[in-house]
Amino acid sequence: MNKIDKLLNAYKEHLSVPWQDGLASIQRVIFAVYDKADELRLRASITEFELATNQAAHDWLFIDVTHSFPEWMAAQEYRDAYFDCPEDLAGYHTGEITEFVHDFIQQLKHRILSSNGRNTVVVLSGVGSLFGLARVSTVVEGIKESVTGRLLVFFPGEYHAENHTYRLLDARDGWNYLAVPLLAKE
Repeated sequence: MNKIDKLLNAYKEHLSVPWQDGLASIQRVIFAVYDKADELRLRASITEFELATNQAAHDWLFIDVTHSFPEWMAAQEYRDAYFDCPEDLAGYHTGEITEFVHDFIQQLKHRILSSNGRNTVVVLSGVGSLFGLARVSTVVEGIKESVTGRLLVFFPGEYHAENHTYRLLDARDGWNYLAVPLLAKE
């Protein structure tokens, strides 16, 4: 059994527990943590996660954020100037492009609010593509209140249980986040 199959089993096990009402938004966030080398295998298994969600009598709202930045950049009036001088992008040196992050969160919130219910699992995939552009923690913080069911983030990186630290792509310094971690269990 490969690691993605083990992650799927952990997800099924998590879904088997009845959902409690009245949880804080942070308690409704789930990080499915997997090795970055397994990205293609995970993407090939997305339909299995959807099937598991439906079999557990929950709805599925899938959002792939892989192309969010290129689509945002293509819509910018001054995109050519940004390519000539990327430091003109607000927040370029801070690890987040401020204007993109704001617009991206607003777009996600709109999509979530238009299709979201108390029984819905909202799924973010492709968050590795945000590396160097937006912090996953900022995005999750920005949208978590919009999700009335559960927010499942497919997270290519590491989780360290001793201090609840997540590291995207094993590269950036980790951040402490109290989401529910799902890991490929042996």
